Amino acid sequence: MTSPFGRTLCAMITPFTDSGTLDLDGAQRLAAHLVANGCDGVVLSGTTGESPTTTDAEKSALITAVREAVGDRASIVAGVGTSDTRHTTKLGREAEKAGADGLLVVAPYYSRPPQDAIEAHFREVADSTGLPLMLYDIPVRTGVRVEAETLLRLAAHPRITAVKDCSGDFLAAQKVLARTDLVYYAGCDEHNLALYAVGGTGYVSTVANVIPAPLRAVLDAFDSGDTAQAARLQQRATPLVEAMMAAGLPGAVTTKALLNALSLPAGPVRAPLRAPDRGTAAGLAALHAKLLAS
Repeated sequence: MTSPFGRTLCAMITPFTDSGTLDLDGAQRLAAHLVANGCDGVVLSGTTGESPTTTDAEKSALITAVREAVGDRASIVAGVGTSDTRHTTKLGREAEKAGADGLLVVAPYYSRPPQDAIEAHFREVADSTGLPLMLYDIPVRTGVRVEAETLLRLAAHPRITAVKDCSGDFLAAQKVLARTDLVYYAGCDEHNLALYAVGGTGYVSTVANVIPAPLRAVLDAFDSGDTAQAARLQQRATPLVEAMMAAGLPGAVTTKALLNALSLPAGPVRAPLRAPDRGTAAGLAALHAKLLAS
């Protein structure tokens, strides 16, 4: 499936200065680095972008700055999902004005609405701008699933075009892929190749912040017909994926620790998140170096 968003998207961190303010220059430099090294899209203000702790004005400023940095070389998908439908539609309109190419909209969290309310929420957001939507299913954070039957109905909306799948339900993803034109992105890096192999379009990757080229190489190998090489490359990345995403710390924390060690723009995380201890940061750096040397 083709997509207006691209194939190899990075769920980009939001760089902050040492004092905790938004680092727009750092965001531009990081976005340009990611695009130069294999990402054809960036997702801003998602989970990895610490969206709960950035203001509406910061979110818009980030889009404008990154647009200036990447031009038309990459898509920009703006995270606008909140637990409030009115606030989400407001953020969507502001993202459109700031230059986003699409919107990432997570299921409303905390209030745990039923499926008909989730469906109505997505439709209202889709109707509020002219931008295509990527729906974000991540029940471990929201407390609710976007059920397959709900996605099947939403697929008929002309601006609901994609899904970022962090559900862990591989069967449901294949069911929706088989019955709709929705394009699917792996939202968990361990699924990048697996979802691609059954018809997914690509990934929205946290780990791509630190290894954009090696992750793209997985999909490139698969596209060239060398599926064995694709599997080897995916497996090569697995130790780092596990350390960054499944070791008990949020991805924003591990990613920023590693980017700082690599002298790439990142800065601190905002409270309530906290930087990892030195041993954890050193372990991440060692795994990264080992992957690049292999």
